[in-house]
Amino acid sequence: MANKKSRIQQLGTERRNRAAAALDTMSALAIARLINREDQKVPRAVTKALPQIAKGIDLIAKQLATGGRMIYVGAGTSGRIAALDASELPPTFNTDPKRLQYVIAGGDAALSAAAEFNEDSEELGKNDMARKKPGKKDVVVGIAASGRTPYTVAALRYAKKHGAKTIAIACNPN
Repeated sequence: MANKKSRIQQLGTERRNRAAAALDTMSALAIARLINREDQKVPRAVTKALPQIAKGIDLIAKQLATGGRMIYVGAGTSGRIAALDASELPPTFNTDPKRLQYVIAGGDAALSAAAEFNEDSEELGKNDMARKKPGKKDVVVGIAASGRTPYTVAALRYAKKHGAKTIAIACNPN
């Protein structure tokens, strides 16, 4: 268990941000500058991933064109982002809401209250995805900052096993 914990702590998303070590002693302006400086890293990371992002867009478009669904899955903040995007896509792109869905660890109650204890349950991930009945026309998009959240990984595995295409979005390489 200690070895597993140390491996997790080596992930960039799980380490303390040294730049924010003195956050509690910084002025509001210094905090705003720090956040802004850290935010500048996002576009550079996205630029590096553009070929994979384009591949994902093409896959989603193909599956939707064949009558399939896009089903997001995530836990915690990642699940909330998934739910928000799934609810915004229909009015933005004039798409049937039934074809753009989400699954979040802890269910809809987790949208407004923390339910992070659910994110470590592979069984819940599998069961929640099973209720969506993913199939060969569907694409399931798992979002996990660490790339290893048990709930999300199990849901993706279940979907893939039942013929759905899968996409993983993570903030850690590999």
